[in-house]
Order: sequence, then structure tokens, then C-alpha cells
Amino acid sequence: MSSYFVKKSECSQHAIFPGVNIFTMAGEQMMASLVEFESGAIVEWHSHPHEQMGMLIEGRLHFFIGDQEQVLEPGEMWRIPGGVRHRAVAVGGPVKALDFFHPIRQDYL
Repeated sequence: MSSYFVKKSECSQHAIFPGVNIFTMAGEQMMASLVEFESGAIVEWHSHPHEQMGMLIEGRLHFFIGDQEQVLEPGEMWRIPGGVRHRAVAVGGPVKALDFFHPIRQDYL
């Protein structure tokens, strides 16, 4: 494995909710995650102390953050401060998104 380039097959993989799989890699102080949703899959309400930012790559994602919600299209982004509850639902087909966390989520290593 290269210290600079990471293949998806080399990432840590987790099924975080039914139909939602993540592939993660970590550096020294931040983590990147590819999130793949099956159509209709849901990331249920949750929060964590980590700051999170992301971008939708493919599909449509109904995202709920705190008391706000929006259906996102590819190229749209989000930011979630640590401790804020959020939820996401894949709408009308599969979804791919990128998420970034600081500090590193030890539960995703």
C-alpha cells in the first residue's frame, strides 16, 4: 500500500445502517469516507462530537441537519458541527457521497 494513494479495497469498510456502507481512510488529524446508499436506505438520527463536512457525488439525498432539511443534488455540500443531530435518506435510487471528519472517528477505523 502506498503512503499517499489509497485504493477503495484498502479502506476500512463498515455497514453503518442497513443498505449504507462506508469506506474510510485516515490521515494524522482527519478522516475521509466514501458513503454508498442503496435506494431508500436511511442513516437514522444521530450525532457525534466530530465536525463533519461532505459532498454529494451521485443520486439525490434528503438530508436533515438540526431543524433544517433539504434534498441535495450532486455537487451540493453540507457542514455539521459536532453534537448536531442529523439524518439522511437516499431518494429515488442509489447515492454516493463523500464525508470528512475531524478529529478522526475511531469507530470507523
